[in-house]
Amino acid sequence: MNGATVVLAAIIRPMAASTPSAVEAYHRQLRKILKNKGSFSTPQAVRKILYLATKNISKKWTMPIPNWALILNQLAIRFEGRFPL
Repeated sequence: MNGATVVLAAIIRPMAASTPSAVEAYHRQLRKILKNKGSFSTPQAVRKILYLATKNISKKWTMPIPNWALILNQLAIRFEGRFPL
């Protein structure tokens, strides 16, 4: 797994346990963006679009992510020296 996948998984996993409809809404928004875009030249282009879409989508989130401190600590351990606290 690359870093972006781990970060997205860390964001989505806690939400999945508490609010399935929020996860469905998130996936719906990502599918909408990918469907409108058409084709992509490289896998890197898809990752970039999904990353930027997630940043824009997350601005609309109002509920705090459960266990966010624990997630941050795990990311800091896994990506030591690359993950600022």
